[in-house]
Amino acid sequence: MKTATASSNSITMRLHTAPDHGVVGAVATAISSAGGVVTAIDVTDSRHDRLVVDVTCSAADGDHAIELEKTVADVPGVTVHKVSDRTFLLHLGGKIEVGSKVPLKTRDDLSLAYTPGVGRVSRALFEHPEDVSRLTIKGNSVAVVTDGSAVLGLGNIGPGAALPVMEGKAALFKRFGGIDAWPICLDTQDTDEIVRAVELIAPGFGGINLEDIAAPRCFEIEARLRERLDIPVFHDDQHGTAICVLAGLTNALRVVGKEIEQVKVVVSGGGAAGTAIVRLLLAAGVADVVVYDRNGCLVAGDPGLSAAHADLAAVTNPRRVAGDLRTGLTGADVFIGVSAPGVLDPEWIRDMAADPIVFAMANPDPEVDPAAAARYAAVVASGRSDFPNQINNVLAFPGVFRGLLDIRAKQVTTEMMLRAAQAIALVVSDAELNPSFIIPSVFHHDVHTAVAAAISGH
Repeated sequence: MKTATASSNSITMRLHTAPDHGVVGAVATAISSAGGVVTAIDVTDSRHDRLVVDVTCSAADGDHAIELEKTVADVPGVTVHKVSDRTFLLHLGGKIEVGSKVPLKTRDDLSLAYTPGVGRVSRALFEHPEDVSRLTIKGNSVAVVTDGSAVLGLGNIGPGAALPVMEGKAALFKRFGGIDAWPICLDTQDTDEIVRAVELIAPGFGGINLEDIAAPRCFEIEARLRERLDIPVFHDDQHGTAICVLAGLTNALRVVGKEIEQVKVVVSGGGAAGTAIVRLLLAAGVADVVVYDRNGCLVAGDPGLSAAHADLAAVTNPRRVAGDLRTGLTGADVFIGVSAPGVLDPEWIRDMAADPIVFAMANPDPEVDPAAAARYAAVVASGRSDFPNQINNVLAFPGVFRGLLDIRAKQVTTEMMLRAAQAIALVVSDAELNPSFIIPSVFHHDVHTAVAAAISGH
């Protein structure tokens, strides 16, 4: 029997039943027995010969949802009239929209907001282009740009399938940063075309958030855009992740009483996120980092390394550790995973240094089951919301861009990112800090304002 774990697999079944409330109880019992979790029961219509009942429940996955439907249909006196997937219902028509900030009720309103009044503003901006951010949406807008090549844990699914994710990102920008963000899904995975496309649209935006672009292409795209544009370019999969990992690690080290300059760190995954994490950790003072990728440990001088991995190897692995992941973990203080499910056997954590820290962040399935890791590690974090210590990029990017836009920054610097990580860490007070609470909730009222202030230097 499967067990329901996520509201993202939530369905609502419209049932026609006999006019007997005992039948409704039997439905709830059947769903529970089949591993579902009933979250709501609403009688939407009552007649002398039947009841119309909406039952909402959570399933483990799509197959489990079908199983629950069949289970309910087998309850005597019940007919399943319709089943709705609540996740798909939420996405109908998209999740974001454009709204006007000014009234458009009269001719006078139109004359100010559009012609002829708007012509005066356009003429003024032609003469004083430095005022574009002040007099247009540019000053509060971010382009969320993807080519659909590395979307969540789904891989290369293309621009159309990536659009719901980019919409969600835009919604998060608005909710947590008060920023108007626009999904830009490009139908190309050619580096030159992506760079040129972003260059062409950049005049309408105050910042560029690159999203779900596969490595190593994302590195070159970001570097070229940073060089060519006069607005900040931020690859959230790299730098947002790195900021949140450093924030969580800062507090995990507070829990175990270790100094960041003294710890040995093993990073599993040398892609976009892993590379950015390593470079930010080095900037924060970590001196000993060993990186593992699918082909093994990165060691400087290895002729088989790609250009990106060669650059990473050149600044890591000072002890020239070789061998498999288990070998590298021996005596290590910290494991950080941004790689693949199940690569870390929980028993290996025993070989780490005293009070080991494990961040297993592969999504949706981490490198090691967090509950199993917790038997051996002093602190465990993951990317999942159903375990303590979720490392979630939403903690960083809204505040990062809020701060960048507020000061009309032309770039985001390593120093800014270090300050942002420290700001997130400090939201957790000494009284709150414990092994199960090293990182604040994304809904904490201080997180995003603290990050924005750290970025802007205020």
